[in-house]
Amino acid sequence: MREATKALIEFRDARDWKQFHDPKNLASALGIEAAELNEVFLWKSTEGSRDVDINRVKEELADVFAYALLMAEAFGLDPEQIVLDKVKANAKKYPVDKAKGTAAKYTEL
Repeated sequence: MREATKALIEFRDARDWKQFHDPKNLASALGIEAAELNEVFLWKSTEGSRDVDINRVKEELADVFAYALLMAEAFGLDPEQIVLDKVKANAKKYPVDKAKGTAAKYTEL
């Protein structure tokens, strides 16, 4: 992810866009791009959700990743570490013996 983040920063800085990439706007952009990813699946059944334009999925998912990486960079966070920390925290909230095979929230296990 470091190489991707570096490329994003170089792209952004060459265009003098950092001025627009404050945390509020990055969060908004991330939400908008996530909504555009959701749009790819709109009105599809669960079964039909695999029958979509994979190029659109790639484009929208790349936008989601890009804004998430820029958000992490804005706060000096290591994306890999924060994901690993979250997995560790979720492992405590969702122990295998209680959570396996269920979609219940941890408060309902």
